[in-house]
Amino acid sequence: MMEKTYKIAVMPGDGTGPEVIAEGLKVLGAAQKKFGFKLETAPFDFGGERYKRTGETLPDAAIEELRRFDAIYLGAIGHPDVKPGILEKGILLKARFALDQYINLRPVKLYPGVETPLKNKGPEDIDFVVVRENSQDIYTGMGGLMHEGTPHEVATQTAVYTRFGVDRCLKYAFELTSKRHARSPWRGLSAKDKAEGKTGQLTLCGKTNVLTYIYGLWERAFHAMGPQYPEIKREYAHVDATTMWFVKNPEWFDVIVTGNLFGDIITDLGAMIQGGMGVAAGGNINPEQGGVSMFEPIGGSAPKYTGLGVINPIAAICAGALMMETLGETAAAAAIEEAVKNVIATKLKSLAAGKMGYSTGQVGDLIAERV
Repeated sequence: MMEKTYKIAVMPGDGTGPEVIAEGLKVLGAAQKKFGFKLETAPFDFGGERYKRTGETLPDAAIEELRRFDAIYLGAIGHPDVKPGILEKGILLKARFALDQYINLRPVKLYPGVETPLKNKGPEDIDFVVVRENSQDIYTGMGGLMHEGTPHEVATQTAVYTRFGVDRCLKYAFELTSKRHARSPWRGLSAKDKAEGKTGQLTLCGKTNVLTYIYGLWERAFHAMGPQYPEIKREYAHVDATTMWFVKNPEWFDVIVTGNLFGDIITDLGAMIQGGMGVAAGGNINPEQGGVSMFEPIGGSAPKYTGLGVINPIAAICAGALMMETLGETAAAAAIEEAVKNVIATKLKSLAAGKMGYSTGQVGDLIAERV
């Protein structure tokens, strides 16, 4: 039986991105040997240095080339010498929109041994997933300026949603909730819910009391689709209440589905309660057949740590695990996650840059050896 081969586009990016991606690839190399698949990687140098040198962000020709890969493994985008917004729009948003990566997937999971700022909360309390719509909302760029630079300046930026876009995001979220609870049912459910045959809970996060058009659409679509998944309990929470409950009662959440802007905000709060950006990984997913998804650590490029060998690579390693899970290599993904848990619990003094007790490369070595 021939081993499965995956073509991975590697985009290390800016700052400490190349350092953490190197460790992620090291761990993935250990996983491929153990689990009998092969990764064929190809480097792409898009980021701040290339932009400074050529004025290019992510040209159309590169998008066409990226379509030929199974996934993209991204380090970080953000350069201190490049005005904010240029690289983010020109690379990240362009890739997401052009490759139709309409799901942003953010697991929020507290590992044993990781400190959370939440008092009296542990790994059993913080284990949920945020499904963020990733291709619509205010990020589409509709709007503009009038009378710029004058006292009468007007700025508009319009949030746009289609029923098609909302439905496909909701479908992904319902399906994910079902799959998640085929393995470990009943998170966040009461005895009454269990008696009624519920196995998972999906919470819609919105703002129906003010953004009545947009989140009215989301709510109608949510409840219209719900009967197709009778095992899933449906809940609703305003976004402001969601942020409060993330802090007070994170154990209430299982899978959350929300729009692009709200998802962008609440996932950073999620990263903090799971122990910080050093362990937070995410995926920009195109779930369709032949779709190309992109995986990345959530923390930025951290330019002040560049080249020092002190940055924490665990988020990038976890992004690699999420990539393998999405590609169907679930055993490899689980092994990487278990290795991360073990190293955090038994080896690292801290997750903070320069305080781990090990260098960036040594952390990668420990996790790869454990895999």
